[in-house]
Amino acid sequence: MPRILIADDNQPNAELLEAHLDGGGYETRVVLNGEDTLAAARDWKPDVILLDVMMPKLSGFEVCQRLRAGAGTKTVGVLMVTALDQPTDVEKAVAAGTDDFITKPINKTELLLRVRAMLESRSQTTDVDRALAYMGRVQQGV
Repeated sequence: MPRILIADDNQPNAELLEAHLDGGGYETRVVLNGEDTLAAARDWKPDVILLDVMMPKLSGFEVCQRLRAGAGTKTVGVLMVTALDQPTDVEKAVAAGTDDFITKPINKTELLLRVRAMLESRSQTTDVDRALAYMGRVQQGV
C-alpha cells in the first residue's frame, strides 16, 4: 500500500488532505512541522510527501532541499502544497527540488490525479525519466 506523508502545520488542512486521500488505497500519516517531516521521511519511508511550504521550525523549501540531499530520501515524490502562487515562489519550489506543487484551496480531483501520477512515475530510474513520466500522466489525466 503506497504511503503518503502529509506535512502541514494547520490541522484542518491536514485533515482535509487526509480525507481526500481516504478510500484511495493509501496509508497516510500527518506531521505538523518541518523537523518531524524529515524524521518521518527517514523512518517511515513514504512514497509521496504532500509538503506545506509555510511550516514552523523548517519551511517546506528547506525540508525539500534536505530531502533531496539525503541518500535515503532523495527520490521520494514531493508535491508542495501552498497558498503561494507568485512566479518567484514557484521558482523557489523548483530550486528546492520539488516534483510539483498544487495551490490551495485543494481540488480533490487534481490532488488524486497528481498523487497517482507521482506514484506511477516513481518506477523510473532517472530524475529526467521520472519527471517526463509524471508530466505525461498528469497531461493524460491518469
